Amino acid sequence: MSHRKDTDYLVISTRIHAMETRMLTRERMERMIDAKDDADALKVLEECGYGDLNAAGSKGLEGILAQARCAVFQDIGSAAPDKNLVEVFQLKYDYHNAKVLLKSQAMNADPERLLLAGGRYAPAALLEGWNQDDLRFCSELFRAAVAQAKDTLATTGDPQLADFILDKANYAEMVKLAQDSGSAFLQGYVRLCIDVANLRAAVRCARLNKDSEFVGRVMIPGGSVSEKAVAAAKGENLKDLFQAGDLAQAAALGSQLSQPGSGALTRFEAMCDDALTAYLSAARRVPFGEQTVIGYLYAKEAELTAARTIMSGRMAGLDADTIRSRLRAAYV
Repeated sequence: MSHRKDTDYLVISTRIHAMETRMLTRERMERMIDAKDDADALKVLEECGYGDLNAAGSKGLEGILAQARCAVFQDIGSAAPDKNLVEVFQLKYDYHNAKVLLKSQAMNADPERLLLAGGRYAPAALLEGWNQDDLRFCSELFRAAVAQAKDTLATTGDPQLADFILDKANYAEMVKLAQDSGSAFLQGYVRLCIDVANLRAAVRCARLNKDSEFVGRVMIPGGSVSEKAVAAAKGENLKDLFQAGDLAQAAALGSQLSQPGSGALTRFEAMCDDALTAYLSAARRVPFGEQTVIGYLYAKEAELTAARTIMSGRMAGLDADTIRSRLRAAYV
């Protein structure tokens, strides 16, 4: 377990607070949405440090955002006293790539275009290791999950069951990294992430009338609310399980939407994400410490998502109100 002190983060916290002034605020999002054309919308992102986006063109935006994500992880990872803080946010890309490689292998398809950069393991290295059946450079939990997922897919032919295995391993690694960091703030964030995943899954399963065995397979251990309690709850009772925590409002809406045909989940999904943002926004009140790093990493990923949401909405010809409805609460 890490024994880092708040003062160990003094330098990087100071730099992060300075970088936060260039982030995509709600006001800047509104300017992007209301811009007269895509070129003017991209200029707002240039103010946030994304370089000359108009030179790349709209089609090159996704590549630029992906490069920005990798650059953030590399920058903060090289400067943060504890790499566990960064790896918690990188895990999802490794496990996404594992899913891609597993299914591509089963279908004899080329996985390269679907692999995402930004994880702990470079896509090219992971692909080479996968093809050579040599993932010794990966974590023990990752290797074990991949082996189990491969066996499950080969035995059952059900890719969804393999996904469940990889999802659970993803969160198990998040729990381990958070514990190793010794940061109560990061551990709280990971527990909330698991609660969000379980609440979302419970609502979707209820709407699809999934049986208890299926729901039990989906649930993730390690949240503030027992996964067994969530799995056993009827959809309309979910609000009672989460009523005392950060997800109280989201769970109340999820309970209402748990019946088949009860309406779209758009607002519910947004409320779940907003609960995470609200938790991490507390980091902005901390002058220095690991909270500043954790909050910034989350905020940068949220910024990339917002930029993608706005620009893809504009290019699809969506009206301003529809684009706004798809945005989440801003960190800054």
